[in-house]
Amino acid sequence: MESPAVTFTLAYLVFAVCFVFPPDEVRSAGLTVQSLLAAWLGSEDAAFVQYHLRRSTGTLLAHSLLPLAVTSALAYYWSRKGWNNHPLARTLAVHALPQSGWRAVASSINMEFRRIDKFATGAPGARVIVTDTWVIKVTTYCLHVAQQQDIHLTVTDSRQHELTPDSNMPVQFLTIRVASINPYVKAFDIRLNSTEYGELREKLRAPISNAANVVIHQSLSDLFLETFTSLVEINQTYPVPGTQELEPCIGCMQTIANIKLIKNCQEPNEGECQQCYCRPMWCLTCMGKWFASRQDQQHPETWLSSQVPCPTCRAKFCILDVCIIR
Repeated sequence: MESPAVTFTLAYLVFAVCFVFPPDEVRSAGLTVQSLLAAWLGSEDAAFVQYHLRRSTGTLLAHSLLPLAVTSALAYYWSRKGWNNHPLARTLAVHALPQSGWRAVASSINMEFRRIDKFATGAPGARVIVTDTWVIKVTTYCLHVAQQQDIHLTVTDSRQHELTPDSNMPVQFLTIRVASINPYVKAFDIRLNSTEYGELREKLRAPISNAANVVIHQSLSDLFLETFTSLVEINQTYPVPGTQELEPCIGCMQTIANIKLIKNCQEPNEGECQQCYCRPMWCLTCMGKWFASRQDQQHPETWLSSQVPCPTCRAKFCILDVCIIR
């Protein structure tokens, strides 16, 4: 904020503290709730309980108005001079050419935002918007704006959630740091789903570096394969007989077969899953890809609980039936 706003905020803060916790000087000046509402409160000696009923109510009301008063004053200050005092106007002004102002930058952003080819994602209070010229992060109270030609982007973090509120599928969120060579533009972080990473890269001019060596899953199948592997790793294992020689996986021919299908989800004669009698012929990665390929792509929420046929004998199995060989 500009210095007048800072001065006003600090002065009001001092006033609010003195009003809520009045020192002797404030009390003697009569600037307390009891003094200001003396006519309504009445006499404490005449009706002690009734006096404090009114006093506590009046104090609560007066104190609750303090934040509203400063907020209203600040909003009025921002709106003066055609919104020139608003923090967003100052944010945009650092991108303006010498002979123009923040309104020219606003006009450019408005025009590009109306185009249908922009990249936009996120909830209303945490949106990420990328146009031909601008990278914008929308938060609850402010906007972060950077010009594409001035920025460096770096993947700094990755968080994977096994379940989301609207889906039973895992989701990976990436945090990307947006840093500008313009010294007046503060760096900021944007967060998006990894499945949107490819679309974001297509809209950006600058490359995105991966300083944290994050493995980015750009498809639903990639995310499912990681979850499939983690679930199989906690399943019951299969001890291979010492006389049985394991052969390369017939799916990739690069990894030794390391899984066996054994019905563990239910009793032998219960449910849709069946016992598979095939010898170990597949590696975990290829079996996971096979499992994903047999799913309904329109309903990923059913993938983890579904059954698929064995790629060799067609006996149905689920994730609980996939056992790692030891």
